[in-house]
Amino acid sequence: MKKYKNTILATVVMAMGAVTAPALADSIKIGINVPLTGFAAADGQSALHGAELAVEQINGAGGINGDMIELVVYDDQASPKESAPLAVKMITKDEVVAGISGSYSGATRAAATIFAESNVPYISAYAIHPDITRAGDYVFRTSFMGEVQGRAGAKLIGDMLGKKRVTMITLNNDFGKALAAGFNEQADNFGIEIVSEYDYSIKDREFGPIISKIKSDNPDAIYASGYFFTAGPMVSQIRAAGLNQPIIGQEGYDSQKFIEIAGEASEGVMITTSLDRDSSSPETQDFIKGFAKKAGYPADMVAASGHTALLVLADALKMAGTTDAAALRDAIAKTDLMASTGQISFNALGEVQKDVQVQIVKDGNWHRHSVISDPVLLAPPAE
Repeated sequence: MKKYKNTILATVVMAMGAVTAPALADSIKIGINVPLTGFAAADGQSALHGAELAVEQINGAGGINGDMIELVVYDDQASPKESAPLAVKMITKDEVVAGISGSYSGATRAAATIFAESNVPYISAYAIHPDITRAGDYVFRTSFMGEVQGRAGAKLIGDMLGKKRVTMITLNNDFGKALAAGFNEQADNFGIEIVSEYDYSIKDREFGPIISKIKSDNPDAIYASGYFFTAGPMVSQIRAAGLNQPIIGQEGYDSQKFIEIAGEASEGVMITTSLDRDSSSPETQDFIKGFAKKAGYPADMVAASGHTALLVLADALKMAGTTDAAALRDAIAKTDLMASTGQISFNALGEVQKDVQVQIVKDGNWHRHSVISDPVLLAPPAE
């Protein structure tokens, strides 16, 4: 196990020891840390609505062997400084049987360490940093690692679209760096020449200098990481500058808000993600309809991921027949569940392996472009 970098938190958690819950109680508490304020609030709200929808569906169907799930919610502001003490509070004060992160990588990594050292199961719904599951045996992830999505992006551009000269625009944080690492790893294998790579900050909304350089690069395609609130302005400005090359993004774009911000410039943008809006799967379609009714806006990737993570825990609780932490952890590890984001099962590191969905903006909405099914290319690390 990794040791704490924050000695105060280490002392608190080590003093409490491993947390083991008794047999199923009338209320089964599951913690969730999500950013409900700050720059990531829109994603946090979607993830929370997705998890809440799952709770409503599970409790409406009789709960877990008759016991109801209670969601314990905390706003982590997508900040490690907030998520770490909140994780301690969930475990020691609220006595949750498990936790879910509906947050970004930094906040998720900090909370994952607390849960792992406390031997309490924890699921990352969509945060992508590779070190999250390496926090310990009690940590799992129901969405792709960043590197896996980056590899898929290389296949999409170089193999499926046949574009060879690529300019990269990389968000300078855990999310962007992980995606870039996976793309760079596979670029040569798909005949891609990376003409240039430009970094930007999560605070940036003006991209003129980068766009001027891209004009000089004259690439065949643009691989650009970002969240909807950075990608929206970026794509809008790229198109306004007269650049018409294909733009390929990732799950951070996966929101109707990206389309609203970028407007007509969003048409034709492709992303790698977990949610296929055009899937015929009843699990996906039931989720999409249920979420729109609950939230009042279209479902996105983070909403589907929050919903999936909660369903995984519920399924494991039923399988285990107890809230004992070790038994619950073992049940999660044996998961074989169809959810709105695909078939969920975990490898030895707690990583999911599933197909990558490629979505494209058509007529102001996300639709299926293609599906990348390559178990070798998409295989996450197992240790």
